[in-house]
Amino acid sequence: MSLTDSKMQESISWWRGGVIYQIYPRSFLDSNGDGIGDLPGITEKLDYVASLGVDGIWLSPFFTSPMLDFGYDISDYRDVDPMFGTLGDFKALLKRAHALGLKVMIDQVISHTSDQHPWFQESRQDRTNDKADWFVWADPKPDGTPPNNWLSIFGGAAWTFDSRRRQYYLHNFLKSQPDVNFHHPEARQAQLDNMRFWLELGVDGFRLDTVNFYFHDTALRDNPPVPEGEAKTLGAPDSNPYTWQRHVYDLSRPENLDFLKELRALMNEFPGTTTVGEIGDDNPLERMAEYTAGGDKLHMAYTFDLLNAPHSPAYIREVVDRFQRLAGDAWPCWALSNHDVVRSATRWGADEDPVAYPKVALAMALSLRGSICLYQGEELGLPEADVPFERIQDPYGKVLWPEFKGRDGCRTPMPWTHSEQGGFSQVEPWLPVEERHLPLAVANQQGDANSVLNATRTLLAFRRQHAALIEGDIHLVEVGEELLGFVREGSQERLLCVFNLSDKTLSTTLPQSGTPLRGHGFISTLDGNTLTLPPYQAAFLSLDH
Repeated sequence: MSLTDSKMQESISWWRGGVIYQIYPRSFLDSNGDGIGDLPGITEKLDYVASLGVDGIWLSPFFTSPMLDFGYDISDYRDVDPMFGTLGDFKALLKRAHALGLKVMIDQVISHTSDQHPWFQESRQDRTNDKADWFVWADPKPDGTPPNNWLSIFGGAAWTFDSRRRQYYLHNFLKSQPDVNFHHPEARQAQLDNMRFWLELGVDGFRLDTVNFYFHDTALRDNPPVPEGEAKTLGAPDSNPYTWQRHVYDLSRPENLDFLKELRALMNEFPGTTTVGEIGDDNPLERMAEYTAGGDKLHMAYTFDLLNAPHSPAYIREVVDRFQRLAGDAWPCWALSNHDVVRSATRWGADEDPVAYPKVALAMALSLRGSICLYQGEELGLPEADVPFERIQDPYGKVLWPEFKGRDGCRTPMPWTHSEQGGFSQVEPWLPVEERHLPLAVANQQGDANSVLNATRTLLAFRRQHAALIEGDIHLVEVGEELLGFVREGSQERLLCVFNLSDKTLSTTLPQSGTPLRGHGFISTLDGNTLTLPPYQAAFLSLDH
């Protein structure tokens, strides 16, 4: 392969081992003084994002929406909601990102629309219109109750009665988010056409919301309960009855695989573009392997296995081992935080050192086989914000309060400066700025060599210097119960990676000798084959290839 061909292939497969920075537009930067982040605000801060050393960005929804679920209820797939700007603003963002060498991925929420979408407005009029079957409609049971026992993630039944059609419609989320009927070929093609619109505009890929929710069981069979004593593996809190069912018939249906192949065929028309799917499932790693294997479906996917509360070395080993046994040629995308879960600095690190722990957790994640999503503020070590009930915006939190406070705590404004409103806005923002975030603002951390921000930059630069961390295989190694260790093996190098996620100094006898690497910002001591790691430290050793 020539150097030119090699560079071209590298550009096409940039996502494989790439690091993608997730931006939640409402909370990144308010450029027009209305208290809500917007597209021009993102464009203004792209130089900062590029300075981290990431490969691309993922933008959560900015499409036209009544905002009952903050943009995940779309009423126009091909336009920008005025609160975020205009289509021209998005084109300017895209141009600037590409000039900085950043790829741009955007959310695609195609499993459901807003109830304000023209498709649904037409569909609900009667049972004979052109879009009558573009959504999932079903007759009541003889006693008038819903067709089956399916539940909404946001609480209550997944069915709402519509008096015009005298039928129920399905919604896995809010009742204002009716599910598209993917069994209908025209509805399915319409969503593919919406995605083509953005590909032709120049986007580099899609994050696919609830990618395993597209199809449902046409027989509408009841879901079985989770047997007593068995684990509930979905990402929802235990206080939500949704976790009490095994979701056999309302999601992850076999027909989805054929649609993902149709989607991949579309993506293949635009070389260098990619997809990452969000998977919430009773068997998430199995689903990830199924959806990303073979090179003809999704490019990559993420689950909630590292977005949940468990985080011991034993748990992480089990996740890695289980995926490796299932994977084949499948490709994961790992994340420790995102807009749906408690920030990892709190979820995993609440009782740990607030500066040292986020660094070593990030080092671990960046060393796993796969791609990485880094959520805005994670590079600052931000803890979960405490949003008082009267300021809660998330409908999920309002329903399940106080056992579950919703997702607002991870969505509060990005702190740019240690000043009023954190430099996010000149007015009171849509969610309050967390006081504990202000000392951790970007401006405060920029000049601090020991900050989480600069540790993130160091780690990302280190990762780029070692191809084994980007493309290599992974093999777990025995380093004791309290440490986590694995080997990353590429075509040119083998690296042993060992992590101490605890507040104790720990030692281990290595399975083989190696040469310690520098340039990653962590400290350790190697005496013969005995490696000693102080609290919250990592070691990277080069092994004979």
